[in-house]
Amino acid sequence: MQTLAIYLYVMAVGFVAAGMLASFVQLVSGRPLRFGLEPQSVAASLGGVAIRVLAGPAIIMRNAWRGVQIEARPKTWFGASAVIAALWSLFSGAFLLDLAMKL
Repeated sequence: MQTLAIYLYVMAVGFVAAGMLASFVQLVSGRPLRFGLEPQSVAASLGGVAIRVLAGPAIIMRNAWRGVQIEARPKTWFGASAVIAALWSLFSGAFLLDLAMKL
């Protein structure tokens, strides 16, 4: 039971970080973060990839929610997207917590 609580905590850290990063990018740029990259300089493209790697779960869940509400996609797509976002959040949360422990 304690292990499950740790996994849920790490997953929550990853998802909160993804949401904060996606919201910050939307605040600065005025448009929501997407997976598509526009051709820019090499440094901007690498930074964009790094941002999308950390903010991926928030992007997936926003698109899944939009698909259910607006495009009337089946609920199974939302469930599959939630599982993918949860695993991605777990991995990014573990990375962020490990990074915080080393600092």
